[in-house]
Amino acid sequence: MPGYDSIFNAFVTILVTIDPPGLAPLFLAVTRGMSRDERNQVSIRASIIGFGVMALFAVAGASILSVFGITLPAFRVAGGFLLFFIAFEMVFEKRQDRKEKISDVAVTKDFIQNIAAFPLAIPLIAGPGAISATVLLSGSFQGFAAQATLVGIILVCLILTYFVFLLAERVDGILGQTGRSILTRLLGVILAALAVQFVADGIKALMAA
Repeated sequence: MPGYDSIFNAFVTILVTIDPPGLAPLFLAVTRGMSRDERNQVSIRASIIGFGVMALFAVAGASILSVFGITLPAFRVAGGFLLFFIAFEMVFEKRQDRKEKISDVAVTKDFIQNIAAFPLAIPLIAGPGAISATVLLSGSFQGFAAQATLVGIILVCLILTYFVFLLAERVDGILGQTGRSILTRLLGVILAALAVQFVADGIKALMAA
């Protein structure tokens, strides 16, 4: 069973890569014109789909990698670099610009019928960064109890994301442009440190092997 430090680090890593506060204005963008009840239905469905995708990789991530002949230490190094790149984008606000472009495309294309699945659940909630972080963390959560703990952490993060969606208008108004900028940069620095740790652990495991 992982210790409290591992559980806390996993929680922070997953929450930061999902970035619920950063998703709040994008949720408003892709659901503009909808009633409060319709937005609530979209937020529930998006959160459930996002949880399902991430839980799958938390439980079967290593097996999925083995199909392609990828070892967990190698993925840990590659995923660490990817998370560091995401952290770099967060610090310099490149990631938010890219997410806004994704949301704009979704709004302007009328043929997208299910906004909850795309772009909210994938790739805004369960994006490459969040999936990579989940697979990396699964290597430290071995065994049924540990995997259940990791799935529970993902569930908590998605519940928080759901509540942020519900309070999107209020959260966006409270944070404002300055608040979102400060929070995104702070979370980016934390994620960068965690990414470096992933790379260091992966290199150590590769050298040991």
